Parts: sequence; C-alpha cells; structure tokens
Amino acid sequence: MHSPELLKGSLQTIILKLLANNGRMYGYEITQKVKELSDGSLIVSEGALYPTLHKLESEGLLTTEKISMGKRVRKYYTLTSNGKANVVERVKDFEAFIETMFKVLQISPQL
Repeated sequence: MHSPELLKGSLQTIILKLLANNGRMYGYEITQKVKELSDGSLIVSEGALYPTLHKLESEGLLTTEKISMGKRVRKYYTLTSNGKANVVERVKDFEAFIETMFKVLQISPQL
C-alpha cells in the first residue's frame, strides 16, 4: 500500500481521469475503481474522497446529480466541459512530474 501523502497530492487528477474514462460515477464506485486499478495498492478513504470531490465541484470541474434508489439517495459526479478540458492538462502535468521525479531520484522507468 502506498503512502497517503503521495495519494493526497494526486487524488484530484485520479478522480478527474476516472470520470473522463467512465462518465458518471458515485463516491463508493470511485473508491472501488481506484482499488481495482491499483491492485489494492491505493485505498481512497471517504475522508479524502469527499472533500476532494467537493473542491472539484466548487471549482466548476464537476456537477452532481442525486438519484433515489429505494430509501437511499446516491450522488453521481460528472465532469463539466471545464473538467473535461482540465483533466487533459492535469494528466500531462502529472506525467511530466513523474518524469522529473525519475530524473531527480535517478530511477530508470520500467516500461
């Protein structure tokens, strides 16, 4: 399992990219998709996820839709047009950051 500090710095980018790839998703679904894609190495807690989702929403990158499912209400998150444009830029920035970290730490990328 990876350090929560490392995850915290990349959680916005992860969420935006997941929504870009999967369309509309709800919170628990996002946590499970991250866990699945990382083979269990990344665990996103509710305490990290929901403040990040609220921040992205307040920045105009996400919209929400509440859907009743019996007695439960599920809140779905979707990228706005600004969010779709932003995810491309954030992923590029993250890729450049990783390349820089490889150089700084003198690690050869294993492709």
